[in-house]
Amino acid sequence: CTVIFTRIATKDLHKPISILFCNLAFSDLFTSFSGFWISTLFITNPDITIFGSKDMLAPYALYTMSILSTIYNLVSIGIERYLAVAESMRTRFRAARNHSVAAVLINWVLAFFLGCLPLMGWNCLHRRKNLSVLYSPFCVDYLIFITIPNIVVAAFIIPLFTYLRIIIILRKRKLRMKACGQATGTYKSAEIQVARTSIFIWLLALISYAPFFAGVIFDATNHQCHADLYPGIYIFRNCTAMLITMNCLGNPIIYTLKAKPLGDKLKALKCLSTNR
Repeated sequence: CTVIFTRIATKDLHKPISILFCNLAFSDLFTSFSGFWISTLFITNPDITIFGSKDMLAPYALYTMSILSTIYNLVSIGIERYLAVAESMRTRFRAARNHSVAAVLINWVLAFFLGCLPLMGWNCLHRRKNLSVLYSPFCVDYLIFITIPNIVVAAFIIPLFTYLRIIIILRKRKLRMKACGQATGTYKSAEIQVARTSIFIWLLALISYAPFFAGVIFDATNHQCHADLYPGIYIFRNCTAMLITMNCLGNPIIYTLKAKPLGDKLKALKCLSTNR
């Protein structure tokens, strides 16, 4: 919420990348809200989160939608950063801003459609075959359909290659400037900063989503019933949900609060509030 309010209240932060940052904050907010909803259901009626119920479809659908939106936003930010490094975007600021808005809309439409598929009928409420043990009443084939292209490809592979490509471009430019006898201190510091941020981004995604993907793989290969797996596997499921929620805390730290312009604006808003 701090990131969202600061970017909305500050006009000079309304840039294409800031739109993606603000939308990422919205996605993280929805992920935390849906996780809180599921936690409340677990506290009030633990059985429906273990054996499945119709009441779990809506919270799980919102949870899936918000996670997918977060992943798509991370991919969009990586692509925007690559375009900003690969070619000058200053002469196309208006078009780039429109592209960011279009990317936000596409991300939400795609996440909404895929997340709401269980509400449209792709669930195992009335059949025990292919039922997910960890996320009842979701079906195992739906979880595999969601995780493999989105978590493995979109969250792990695409950001890895995108940021590696950015680092390679910066290194080539630095070597070209060095060969021409120009100073390379700025490019060297930029290369180090991008490399560190890229490693943090990729490791955060790996730590946050890899256990969840491992749980889906276990779910697909498991042939035991709920009673045989209780309580160990459900403790593991809760831990994966906590890691995903921690990802919502890590995103604003890495992407926004670490940025110097936003940090300066946060301090300015704080001082203004204190003076008032």
